[in-house]
Amino acid sequence: MTDFFRREPRQGGHIKFTTEVKFLYDDKNLYVGVFCADSLGLKGIRVQDLRRDFSWGENEIFGIALDPQNLKQYAQSFQTTPYGNQRDFQNFNGNSYDIGWNTLWKVRTQRTDGGFYAEFSIPFKTLRYNPSADGAPLEWGVTLVRYARREVEVSTFPAIPQSFTPYRMTYAAKLKGIKPPPPSSNVRVEPYALYQYDKVDDGELNTNDANFKVGGDVKWAINPQSVMDLTINTDFAQADVDRAVNNLERFNIFFPEQRKFFLENSGIWAGGLQQSIRPFFSIRIGLGGSFNAKPASIDFGSRYTKRTEKEGIAGLLVRQGETETSRAANFGVARYLRNYGRENNVGVMITHRLDEKSDNLTLAANNNTTITIDGQIRPTSQWDIQYLFTTSIDEQSGETGYAGRFFAGNSRNNLYYGWVTEFTDAKYNPGMGFVRQSDVIRHNPVGYYIWRPKKIDWIRRWDPGIFTNLNHDASDPSQFQQAVLYIFPIYTWFKDNSFLEFSLTPTWQNINFAFAPLGLSIEQDDYFYTRFLVRYNTDQSKKWSAGLRYGFGNFYDGKRNTFRFSARLAPIPHFAITFDYEYNDLENIGFVDQNLETHLTSVGVRLALNPRLQLSSFYQYNSFNEQGRLNIRGSWEYLPLSFVYVVFNDNELDSFSPSVNEQQVISKVTLIRQF
Repeated sequence: MTDFFRREPRQGGHIKFTTEVKFLYDDKNLYVGVFCADSLGLKGIRVQDLRRDFSWGENEIFGIALDPQNLKQYAQSFQTTPYGNQRDFQNFNGNSYDIGWNTLWKVRTQRTDGGFYAEFSIPFKTLRYNPSADGAPLEWGVTLVRYARREVEVSTFPAIPQSFTPYRMTYAAKLKGIKPPPPSSNVRVEPYALYQYDKVDDGELNTNDANFKVGGDVKWAINPQSVMDLTINTDFAQADVDRAVNNLERFNIFFPEQRKFFLENSGIWAGGLQQSIRPFFSIRIGLGGSFNAKPASIDFGSRYTKRTEKEGIAGLLVRQGETETSRAANFGVARYLRNYGRENNVGVMITHRLDEKSDNLTLAANNNTTITIDGQIRPTSQWDIQYLFTTSIDEQSGETGYAGRFFAGNSRNNLYYGWVTEFTDAKYNPGMGFVRQSDVIRHNPVGYYIWRPKKIDWIRRWDPGIFTNLNHDASDPSQFQQAVLYIFPIYTWFKDNSFLEFSLTPTWQNINFAFAPLGLSIEQDDYFYTRFLVRYNTDQSKKWSAGLRYGFGNFYDGKRNTFRFSARLAPIPHFAITFDYEYNDLENIGFVDQNLETHLTSVGVRLALNPRLQLSSFYQYNSFNEQGRLNIRGSWEYLPLSFVYVVFNDNELDSFSPSVNEQQVISKVTLIRQF
């Protein structure tokens, strides 16, 4: 295949970076050979680091998306850079991503003076496909994508409009003539062994604790449509740590899931695309019921998923152990999704959380249940309509609550507009979910124009527009909460993909509750203020890059200046250092005209001998609570998806008197075998 279609920086026309792709297969694997031409050869390569599941926007990339069951709403994608690091994920309906999906496949690359070669080896056991009739060749949906980062040129095969992702499988071509072996049940086993040493020093008492544990995961592909996952004594020592955030807003902070078992297939759950109302949010599992609680052990878990062209079925069951501050709990989710028409679906989901009785904590048992109906409608390829209605029933409070969300958006090459309305009453309490705010109705009409000037080469794209947020009480709709206009007349990407924004946010606030962001008590009153933002970042694919963000203006009854600076130095893909700094200066805020300054500083270093042997470190200090956190993690992928990890964590809490220091050393070995 050589007939690629240009999507960026202008749709259609001549492709500067040509790509040639060939397919082969034998009785075990599908092979894909690629040559990505570049007249600058080695000098033209843009790759920031060698980590797995790298970022799309910063690297030279070639990728394949396959729909072996011809579902048209699902894809398995395999991507690589010129240095051979791997990125794999599942995509649903062209929008939702499961980046935690890791599967067994190989890729090797070679960089030359004329471009780079890549060779993929994808085992048929990794793919899910239906058996052929009488040994006839199969036809699979396929899309290909090339991202030549130096010129920000994106090309696909076949032609897919630039307003959609390259994984919109209703546009997929057909890969014909494949005769794979008959699909068979296969089992993937991933045991681990872990040693963990913890030390806590509070200035008066030192405690030490050493533990050894074993556990693991099993993935059983029962048939091409159905997969069963089991996990025992689950551990997430290798997961990325959450970054600290100084929250000055009236809403709950959303922290994304980082743990692999919960990331995989997460796109099938209701509400998984947005951050306002999620009846099921997996971070609630293993946190003892509170985001600030001591992590609880996960004794075992199981997950079942089934996907066909007409329906999807999923179930999850997890048991969480008891800790000194939280009781044991059992989590269950059941999901049914029905596809109809070309890209439409409707589904129902039930969650149930059982918190067990705890004599040590003198807590009675409690049951919490949610029932959710949701769906998606695409009357045309440009329109996307989503809806969700959910209710919660909590035994302890005896309350039943309701929440809902409606979204409609139209995405075109030169225009986007949409509307979101959300409703969450004060009694809605999803015991294993997340809500951004309770007792609120929110309306969010948005729109922006997409201008790609043909006669101004140094501007790639300019998106001026306006977002509106209007919030009022759900219990009393006449009670106003907040209105914000986000107006961005300058929202521009330049030829090298550097970016500039100037925006303003006129804001109306009604504070009628106890509100003290970062300890600054805001008097209950009505407020109006306008804030301004200037944001700029350089080309993020270069050996060095930087970003500046300066927000200024009034803030309630005072003033607030926020300055953020980020920088990255990556002279070669094997080494990268990052620096992030945020400064808040608040003046004359609240009852007593309080002033506050906060400094949030982060430094990260990543070293890699190759994509399979890496060392990363991260340090963050927050002056607000005088907390410093250090994470160092080494990983060696000695076999495909089999790792040796060594992790060191150090947590310093200077705000306590005396200060508290927590240290942790973890060594972990995993092994994957597929039968």
